[in-house]
Amino acid sequence: MRVIERFGYYLGGFSVGIIFLGFVFSGKKTSCNYGPSARVKNNLLQKKIVYLPNRTNKIFVNDSIVRSLINAGEINFSKSNTKKDSCRVYFIDLDLKNNFYLEIANCSETIKIIDFKLH
Repeated sequence: MRVIERFGYYLGGFSVGIIFLGFVFSGKKTSCNYGPSARVKNNLLQKKIVYLPNRTNKIFVNDSIVRSLINAGEINFSKSNTKKDSCRVYFIDLDLKNNFYLEIANCSETIKIIDFKLH
C-alpha cells in the first residue's frame, strides 16, 4: 500500500471520528479545564454565592459582579488554604499592581465571600 493511500485512509477515519465526536458532545456542557486554576474557577462558578453580612455593607456587590471577578482574576495558591476539609479558602488576585483581591471559601454547596478589596 502506497503512502498516499495510507494518508487517504487516515484522513477518512479521522474525519469520521471528528464528526462522531461532534454529534456526541454537541448537546452536553463539556469543558477542557486542565490546569488547577481553571478547575477551581469552574467549580466556584457553578455554586451559589453567600454573602456575609458584615462584608456587603462596604460595597455594592451582586452575583454577576462576583462571577465576573472570579473569571477575570488569578488564583493565588500560595496565599490560599487548600488543606482544609470543610471549606477551602481561595485567594483570587484581581489586580497585582493595586493589590485588589477576593477571598472566597469554597464549601460543598456554596461559596462564601470572606474578604475583598475593590477600591
